[in-house]
Amino acid sequence: MPAGPAGPVRFVAYYRVSTERQGRSGLGLDAQREAVARHVAAAGGEVVADFQEVESGKRNDRPQLAAALAACRAQRATLLIAKLDRLARNARFLLGVVEGSGEGGVVFCDLPTVPPGPVGKFLVTQMAAVAELEAGLISQRTRAALAAAKARGVKLGNPCLRAGTPEAARAATAVRADASRARAADVLPYVEAARSAGCKTLREVAAALTARGVPAPAGGRAWHPMQVKRVVDACRG
Repeated sequence: MPAGPAGPVRFVAYYRVSTERQGRSGLGLDAQREAVARHVAAAGGEVVADFQEVESGKRNDRPQLAAALAACRAQRATLLIAKLDRLARNARFLLGVVEGSGEGGVVFCDLPTVPPGPVGKFLVTQMAAVAELEAGLISQRTRAALAAAKARGVKLGNPCLRAGTPEAARAATAVRADASRARAADVLPYVEAARSAGCKTLREVAAALTARGVPAPAGGRAWHPMQVKRVVDACRG
């Protein structure tokens, strides 16, 4: 995005690491700063302020993020973040940040096609809504699979530990397999969309799922290549 008539694009950078150890060592932080620097250079912009947070992605009370949003509103700047998962792990929080960023909106270096300003804010809002819908559908399908297993007479929980019989162990395995297949069926369309968009390797597909905001297994935010392979294998089976 080139500089406008009023001067270069103004950015407020926000960095987050999860632990004090990462903050001291620069682990993760250096990569974020490098991504931000590349984006700013490509945009012909300037960083007017930057803020760094050492906080879990699960927590919503982040004083440095609040300060960054205030700086964006005061200076009519765009909030710039290296990766979507450095900002939020849930849709409601992401929407709150988008609304609080002011006119400039939010730009993610790993989603360079999303522009700043009102259009970018709209696109990020839609992404958050899709992510929330996906999470709800996956949860719904998992509950349905468990309910169907219960209707067949399967004892839920951990029947292997409770009953200690081979039959109970097989039943528990079947419940987990049903839930896994249901979840894989929900995720597969996004895997296929990533491949249609040019992603050829499992690593590239995993990165696309992460950027899209598709919830990863076990409540994680970032996808890994082997998790993508399990989704594809489950749907083939």
